[in-house]
Amino acid sequence: MLRILLAATAATLLASAPLGATEPKTSDSKTSAGADVAPGISRERLEQAVAAAWKNLPPDMQARVVQDETMQLCSQYRNSPPPAVADAILAREKKNVAYPADGKLMGDWKAGEKLALSGFGGRMGDNPKLPNGGNCYACHQLAPAEISYGTLGPSLTGYGKIKGNTPEAQKEVYERVYNAQAVFACSNMPRFGHNKFLTMEQIKDAVAFLLDPASPVNK
Repeated sequence: MLRILLAATAATLLASAPLGATEPKTSDSKTSAGADVAPGISRERLEQAVAAAWKNLPPDMQARVVQDETMQLCSQYRNSPPPAVADAILAREKKNVAYPADGKLMGDWKAGEKLALSGFGGRMGDNPKLPNGGNCYACHQLAPAEISYGTLGPSLTGYGKIKGNTPEAQKEVYERVYNAQAVFACSNMPRFGHNKFLTMEQIKDAVAFLLDPASPVNK
């Protein structure tokens, strides 16, 4: 998400530059790595602007400015990769999913509820020594009693009633939270575990919040 915000900011600044300062528009296709990201703004120029604007970030945040192979492909294909590329993304990201040593994929739904409500972490000024939140309500409807939620992702109210809490369902949800790119190529959902934004225990709690019959999500 940080990468998206930085790129959007840089693109806005570049777009406001004098016309004479913009590079000539190429005839490359939209899926070409060298295609313009905005009229008169090449991808190379955008990358230079992002790098120049964020030179003094802490190492962990600096690493997030540089796209890995999956993010590069999702940007290149505007989140609609052709089947062969999508299959390659799924296979690569699936290998990056790490599982708890004890094999248990469901934690405490009450801790998961707190996690879903918390938007702490990843922002300038947040204490990195404190646990991050999942900020799940920013994109999803979950417990019916919470009336403030986003709609970028699907409603998950009653999710456990639909999916059950079998080992297969737990594994599916765990993988989706840990690394959504392992389930759906170029998903908008953050790779919480892959990027070490959430711990395995936190992800297990998120699984419980979604699947535990006692969770308010399923009432």
